[in-house]
Amino acid sequence: MYQFNYVRAKSLADAEALLAQADDPKLLAGGQTLIPTLKQRLAMPSDVIDIGGLKELAFIKTEGNAITIGAGTKHYDVATSADVKRHIPALAQLAEWIGDPAVRHMGTLGGSIANNDPAADYPAACLALDAKIHTTKRLIEADEYFKGMFETALTDGEIIKEVTFPHPEKAAYQKFRNPASRYAMAGVFVSKGPWGVRVAVTGAGQNGVFRLKSMEDALTKNWSPDAIAGIKVPADGLLSDLHGSAEYRAHLITVMAKRAVEAAG
Repeated sequence: MYQFNYVRAKSLADAEALLAQADDPKLLAGGQTLIPTLKQRLAMPSDVIDIGGLKELAFIKTEGNAITIGAGTKHYDVATSADVKRHIPALAQLAEWIGDPAVRHMGTLGGSIANNDPAADYPAACLALDAKIHTTKRLIEADEYFKGMFETALTDGEIIKEVTFPHPEKAAYQKFRNPASRYAMAGVFVSKGPWGVRVAVTGAGQNGVFRLKSMEDALTKNWSPDAIAGIKVPADGLLSDLHGSAEYRAHLITVMAKRAVEAAG
């Protein structure tokens, strides 16, 4: 095991200061991504700054026609929140399907989207619900935030504080889970709201989460599973691994999209 400095931040401002002082720091929230990457030597930071205990980052609040969730909020808390279930039940369902109970009690919303794992669930919700990502420096639209596999618009020293999800008129999330890891091999989040119709896909793209315009156009004309049943998603640009080929994932996207539209009503 290699050496690194570990420090627990006392506040968000303290975390910012610690980041600025360190040579090559990493933030630790729930640790569901960072701990495995440290073990595999895929990340070798000079400093690990723990923000997992910051209460100022763990909250769920309803404001007008939107729900704002703190970056440090656990998946379990999102899944069981009465406000989330009332206003965006699809988001509560998504959180309930993440990993297993141990993962849901440790993993955080901010950690999920900061890492932008191609199989993560929350990026699909952010894109489909036209979410606003608030950091210590600015507000970033979801469409501008996700840049590619494990890549985001975050800059050095920038910390996610909270994410605002506007209430949709209709929304649902469906995913085909790897039976072992429960990661999405193909997950589709559909929504209809003031932003129009959005269809976001996770778990299948080589560059991470993406929107599917062909399905968005079809559902705008006719919100029905039948409207997208005949849409064949190109396999180009999709992941292909021992769990499933690109062609298989392309088929799964259409299947999951149809199920999501049906679930949304």
